[in-house]
This record gives sequence, structure tokens and C-alpha cells, in this order.
Amino acid sequence: MTSRLRLLPLAPITLGAAAGGAVLARARAVREVPRTMRIAALWAPLAISNPAVLALARRVYGVATAPVDGVEVTVRGLPGGAAVRVHEPVGRTRPSGALLWVHGGGTVMGSAAQDDLLCSELARDVGVVVVSVDYRLAPENPFPTPLDDCAAALAWLRASADELGVDPERIAVGGASAGGLLAAALAQRTADEGEPVAFQLLVYPMLDDRTNLRADHGGRGRFLWTPASNRFGWTSYLGHELADDGEDRPYAVPARRTDLAGLPPAWIGVGDLDLFHDEDLEYAARLRAAGVACDVHVEPGMYHAADAFLGDAAPGTARFRAAARAALRAAIGQPAPA
Repeated sequence: MTSRLRLLPLAPITLGAAAGGAVLARARAVREVPRTMRIAALWAPLAISNPAVLALARRVYGVATAPVDGVEVTVRGLPGGAAVRVHEPVGRTRPSGALLWVHGGGTVMGSAAQDDLLCSELARDVGVVVVSVDYRLAPENPFPTPLDDCAAALAWLRASADELGVDPERIAVGGASAGGLLAAALAQRTADEGEPVAFQLLVYPMLDDRTNLRADHGGRGRFLWTPASNRFGWTSYLGHELADDGEDRPYAVPARRTDLAGLPPAWIGVGDLDLFHDEDLEYAARLRAAGVACDVHVEPGMYHAADAFLGDAAPGTARFRAAARAALRAAIGQPAPA
């Protein structure tokens, strides 16, 4: 009893020291982010690691945003349960290019409506129709359901090209985070089917489940989308535990595809503090090695999805978004007059 009494006063000190150490470590990490990109959420190392936390996260993530003026948004239902939101700039020159956009959320949360602001900005600034797909989410709907929903949306877009005033030769796919996963997989699938898209816009895409098997991430992934969240997202999407078994996993894991030849040109953008930095740059290098044109933009000091919080308010996120818009405009924007 005596020894236990002697230890009790030390416990609060030990716990306090540990908490203080964690706060100092977090402060050091936050200092790596440019001041203009620092937000309060960087101080909260939260992880989506179980269904209870996911339920809470779904309440706050995926909230609709308001589109910009001058862009009309309509909703169309698709067979099978998915839906699309069509963003059309008023006064657009027809026919124009079109972008099928896929929202992020780790495959487990989010909605197409959360990107109404982003999609309407892209539609206005590039002069194209942007169709965003409300795919069904994991873990309730694991692979291949989300990808099938995206494929159905692309098929609808192609079938509706005349009605929408879209040039079928200038249809691109794109997405952010998990949306980048689905866009990259859709680009692979349609290429194999003989109906390739014109371009793929991959914004800090979630490409490789094997990132979860690495213990050392070089200090990346400390903000917003962490290794723990990434593991939960991938296991929810694939429907099984992760393993580096050497299998290709066709269309489920884009980075596992062995042969990347023949895929459409790509733009890949990512921040150098993002958990997906290494896998994105490796995929870009493999695309180039396979003869696929791929532009890469790495934004210094940018963490995962920083632009979703800051828009063009910070120089770094403004630069990042401008690079994405320029790539999309060059790929499917209105051609210069002859």
C-alpha cells in the first residue's frame, strides 16, 4: 500500500508531461505549414478508424456548398441508385468539353453537393459542363459499386452529349482524394473497354492501398487525412484487410495496375505534406515511363485537402487550384478560333 501511495502523485506529472510533449510535437508539425494555410483543424489529430467515428464524421463532412452565380445546377437520377449534379455556365459556347467530377471523402463519406462551389467555379472558369456524381459509399457499398456508379454517370454523360451540348471527344474525368481513386480507375476501365476519356484530372488522388503497409511516412499524413483514416478507408472500400500480395486488383487499386500504357493524359497535383505525396509521384513517374503524358504539380507546405478549406484565400492553395484549372482548360477547354 505504501508503494502505491508514493506512485500516485507522480501519475498526473507523467500524464501532463506526455500531453505537453504531444502538444509540442504538434506545434512543431504545424510550423511546417505556411502561416497562410494554417487552420484550427490542424491541431486536432483525429482519425476515422471505426464505424462510430465515421457516423460522426458523416454529419459534418459532405455538407452542400453554394454554386457561384452564372452557373445553373440541375440534378438527374440514374438507374441503380446514383445521381448526378450538372453544372452548366450560362452563355457557354456549344459544343463544349465536359468534366465528370468525383467527390472525395475516403470512399466512406461525402456527397456531390459538397463540391457545388468547386464544380461551378470549374464550369465557369474553364467554360465546360461539369457533371458530379453522387456515388454510393463504402463500407455499406464496397468496390465495385462506387466505381460502377461513376461508370454509369460517364455513360449517361456520353449518351446525353447532344442534349447537353458536349463534344464527346472532349470528356475528362477528375476527382479529389478518393474521387481521384475512382477517376483514375475509371480512366483505366474505359481505356480497356476501347472508349477512353480525353483527360484525367487527379487532385491529391488516393491511389495505392499499400501505403498503409509502410510504417514510416516521412512525416507526411499528420493533418486531416492520417494513416489510420487511410487504412479504414481502404479496408472499407476493398472489403478486406490489406496485404502486399502482388496482385493487380484490376480497377480497385489504380497503382497496382502493371501496364499503364495507353491511358489518357493526366494532371496530378498534391502537397508535399500530404500522405499521398509519394504514391502520387510514383504513379506519375510510371505513367510517363509508359508513354503517357502527365503533368505534376507539388505544392510546398500543403497538407491534404487544404484547398477545400481555403479556396484561393492562401497563395499556395490559389497556385494549386490555378494549375489544375489551367491543365483542364488546355485539355478540354474551348479551342482557339481557326
